Amino acid sequence: MTKTLKALLAATALAGMLPVAAAADDHAGIGIAKIGLAVPNLQADFFNQIKLGVENYATSLGIEVITVDAKGDTATQVSQVQDLMTQGIDAFIYIPAGAAAAAVPTRLARAEGIPVINVDREPDGEPGDTVIYGENVISSYEVCSSIIERAGGTGKMVIIHGQKGTTPEVQRFEGCKMAIDENPGVELVAQQWTQMWSPDEGFSIGQNMLQAHPDIKMIFGQADAIAMGAAKAVEAADLADQIVVGGYDGDVAALESLARCDTPFVVTATQSTQAMGVLAVNSAIAVAKGASVPARQIPNAVLTDCENASVFVEKHP
Repeated sequence: MTKTLKALLAATALAGMLPVAAAADDHAGIGIAKIGLAVPNLQADFFNQIKLGVENYATSLGIEVITVDAKGDTATQVSQVQDLMTQGIDAFIYIPAGAAAAAVPTRLARAEGIPVINVDREPDGEPGDTVIYGENVISSYEVCSSIIERAGGTGKMVIIHGQKGTTPEVQRFEGCKMAIDENPGVELVAQQWTQMWSPDEGFSIGQNMLQAHPDIKMIFGQADAIAMGAAKAVEAADLADQIVVGGYDGDVAALESLARCDTPFVVTATQSTQAMGVLAVNSAIAVAKGASVPARQIPNAVLTDCENASVFVEKHP
C-alpha cells in the first residue's frame, strides 16, 4: 500500500467520525426559515437523492426549501441563484453545475451575508463555509482495484470521466490512477470526458472506445449513469464475457442492476447521498448561528457489488 493511500485512509477514518445525520436543535431557535438549494441536473439520481435528503429533513424542522435545477448549464445556474438572492433565503446549499463560473453563486451569497454550504463540488477559489462530498479518492481506488482484480490483474483499460475539472472528476481519476499504478500489467489506453455524466454519453463514448480498442478488458465510468451506458455498449458489441465495468455513486437504478447481477457492470461505490443532504441542512443551521463547522466534511462511500447491493436497494443511505 502506498504512503499516499495510507494517509488518505487515515484522513477518511477521521471523516467517518463526522456527525453525518446529527440532529439539529429543536424547532425553536433554529435561526433559519428558508433555504435555497441549487442543483446541477435533477435528471441525475445522485442529485435527486441529495435533494430528497435536504427537503425531507428541512421540512421536518419547519424550514422551507426553494430548489432550482440548472439542467447542466452554468449560465442558467448563475441566473437562478441571482433570483434566489431576492427571495429572502437564510442559507444557500450549492452544487455547482460545472467548473466554469462556479465561484459566482458563492460570491453572490456572501455579498448578502448568507451562509454557503457546498455539496459534492467545491468552487475553485471561492469556497463556501463548508464543503460536503463523498470520499472520492479511496473509494474510486477500491472500485478500480476491484475491476482490475476481476479482469485478472492485466489488460487494457479505459476511463470515461465526468465533467472535466469538477471536484469528483478530478478526485475519482486520482484514486483510479493509484490502482492502475499498482498494477503494471494494466494499460490505460483511452480516456474521454462527458458533459452531463449521462448514460447516453457513456453509451456513445463506450461504443467509440470499443471500436478503437476491441481488446479492452476494463471500463471505469466515473458515475453510475456513465458506467451503465458503457455496459450497454459492451453488451451491444457482444463483449460481456470479456469486459468488466465499474461505476460510482450508488444510484438507485445502478444498485438494482447490481442486485440482479446480469450485466458487465459489476461494482460501484455507494455514497450516503440523503445523509449528505441532512448534513448540509445541519451545517447551514450551525453557520447561521455563528458556530464553526469543518472546512471539509467527507462521509465514506461503500464498495458495492452483487453481494451487498440489495441492502442499499432496500434502504438507500
